[in-house]
Amino acid sequence: MHPKNLHKNGYPMDALCQTYPALKPFLVRAKSGNTSIDFTNPQAVKVLNAALLHHYYRLEYWDIPDGYLCPPVPGRADYIHGIADLIKATASKRENIRGLDIGVGANAIYPIIGVTSYNWSFVGSDVDHGAVKSANTIASKNSVLVNKFQVRKQANNAHIFNGVIKDNERFTFTMCNPPFHKSAQDALSGTRRKTSNLTRNKQKRSGAKFTDNREQGFGHCTSKLQGKNAAYQGKDANLNFAGQANELWCEGGELAFIQRMVQESVSVKDNVEWFTCLVSKSAHLKPIKTSIDYYGAAQCKVIDMGQGSKLSRFIAWTF
Repeated sequence: MHPKNLHKNGYPMDALCQTYPALKPFLVRAKSGNTSIDFTNPQAVKVLNAALLHHYYRLEYWDIPDGYLCPPVPGRADYIHGIADLIKATASKRENIRGLDIGVGANAIYPIIGVTSYNWSFVGSDVDHGAVKSANTIASKNSVLVNKFQVRKQANNAHIFNGVIKDNERFTFTMCNPPFHKSAQDALSGTRRKTSNLTRNKQKRSGAKFTDNREQGFGHCTSKLQGKNAAYQGKDANLNFAGQANELWCEGGELAFIQRMVQESVSVKDNVEWFTCLVSKSAHLKPIKTSIDYYGAAQCKVIDMGQGSKLSRFIAWTF
């Protein structure tokens, strides 16, 4: 993990329980002897998230509705710290750093970490009404986020930046955790696979770390993948990994989404210093770089990250 990541040494369960007592009923003794939680229990993971955000990021309130992604915090923090390094090394202005989180989600995790760790200000956008409502509630109920974080509804699903970034508005950077899967069926298969793997390894876990599977989320059980996934309603009622359709998949998957983002970034290049986006599959980097070059970016960087044995990265480009 990044040297500044507050979670690089695991989770101090005793300290977390002292500051957030609601976590205590979910503690279990792992096979290793360490105190942990049952990571196959979505309610336990949600409460752990709330405890981390309360303990490390000074939140007074955090909650998400049923069926929305509940993100593992450490990997999300690494993305924020990676952007901080990028800005420190390259950005023309060091004061009044302002970020735009594309697809802020109901959890608002990136603005929370960015505001509390670096005193940045944020705008978060989302196409989903429920996500916008939840993120607005988080922003309004936490004193550390007031006047630092606002949420905007993206009214047109075909757009990413257009309709969100206002004329003459400036952002130091944009960030995004894009939909991973190519279809609803793809997303459901991935959810089944992840749930099966967690259950199989349940007794082996020490509780030291989350596995940051970006395409999935930790949250309340759901009997369906929402929206366009209605064909799967009623199946897999015990799935631990939730997510709205727009969080989990888009036509063409991650690669198509990022290439569309690169294309649309041209129209707002005077409003943004650095565009960034997580890239789950390293095989996607070459075609994404080709798109960035095609649209005339002046510079492109790939920043590698790692959480334990998992490697991830984000790509950044500027005009």
